[in-house]
Amino acid sequence: MSDKIYNVLFLCSANSARSIIAEVVLNQLGKGRFRAFSAGSQPSGAVHPLTLKVLQGQGYDTAALRSKSWEEFARPDAPQMDFVFTVCDQTAGEACPVWPGQPLTAHWGFADPVKVEGDEQRRLLHAFGQVQHQIANRLRLFLSLPLTTLDRLAIKHEIDRIGQTPAEA
Repeated sequence: MSDKIYNVLFLCSANSARSIIAEVVLNQLGKGRFRAFSAGSQPSGAVHPLTLKVLQGQGYDTAALRSKSWEEFARPDAPQMDFVFTVCDQTAGEACPVWPGQPLTAHWGFADPVKVEGDEQRRLLHAFGQVQHQIANRLRLFLSLPLTTLDRLAIKHEIDRIGQTPAEA
């Protein structure tokens, strides 16, 4: 068994909802085998209040969360990433910075809960809660991969396949 800790960066345009959720959930589910980060191409400067509410409702620690630019992770002194996942279609289509260390990349698109309209309860349950559940499902698939026994090409194939898995699964 490897003692390697894998660094994973989740990207979204605003870094206020989906990428933040993925960061928090992987840090919890990864049980020390993974260190997750999140960033945005055009960070909003704040984590969306319903993101915080849905995560806190699931018992996640949200105290240190902040919206940040992906430039933070492209600097020479940034943690070297093993994986970079885009979680919104807008960011997937943008030219990303060059990430040190040549991490494996994949697109795992999720609907933007921020764009859902309605009262707070509907948005919390049917948008933010649903996206949190979908992200957790894909992360469980990712965590089940035998990373220490797969070669780089096989891992790339598997993370792409996970991104194709219906988010509702």
